[in-house]
Amino acid sequence: MTVHPVSTPTLPGVRPVIDVRAATKIYGSGDTEVRALNGVDLLVERGDYVAIMGASGSGKSTLMNIIGCLDIPTGGRYLLDGVDTRRLDERRQALVRNRKIGFIFQSFNLIPRTTALVNVELPLAYSGVKPAERRARAVAALERVALGDRLTHVPSKLSGGQQQRVAVARAIVTNPVLLLADEPTGALDSHSTAEILGLFDELNLVGRTLVVITHEDDVAARAKRVVRLRDGEIVMDERVTALSGPPPGVLEVVR
Repeated sequence: MTVHPVSTPTLPGVRPVIDVRAATKIYGSGDTEVRALNGVDLLVERGDYVAIMGASGSGKSTLMNIIGCLDIPTGGRYLLDGVDTRRLDERRQALVRNRKIGFIFQSFNLIPRTTALVNVELPLAYSGVKPAERRARAVAALERVALGDRLTHVPSKLSGGQQQRVAVARAIVTNPVLLLADEPTGALDSHSTAEILGLFDELNLVGRTLVVITHEDDVAARAKRVVRLRDGEIVMDERVTALSGPPPGVLEVVR
């Protein structure tokens, strides 16, 4: 089955955020060889909102790791915001991850005994941003996700939804070109899920590029585009009519 990648027309001089061409990923060799990806093409323009779906073993996680510069393809190429990731050593890959990608994980990945503010400051500290500037940027990011009154709370004093909003603030504080979310609502109840998806809607409305890895149809329905993998290949890549989310600003009053 041939699936032609979906894309939005790119303005002259504007490069795509994600440009994956004929990517393969092979683990092992001989009788133990596993082809996790088999000639995947994926183009994601600035401001798009893409959900990537697939069953266990479909290649979904492998593709996410490549997009997130946590792994490199065996064959083909991946350009992240114009940077050819094949040419990066481990140190430069880490720099690219920190500067260009904001990660949001199912398990939040917050430091337990550290305040929300310090958790959000961490990516800026790794980048060498001076204390006063990183404090101001972290406060602004937490206010953006409606947690301006929770700056000094440690994760154990926050609900699951609030912890995930701290994680979103940490992801956006570096102003990355890509927000990459791996099952971001998997550990949340329905109310907190609605909050996070509403926040994603708001971030996309102001031009953030989002790629969400999910197995949940309701989560994927909020995206502008759904990509489905099976046996290491893209079998569906379609624009969808996203469900209407809460209006911009609604999370500013959610506590």
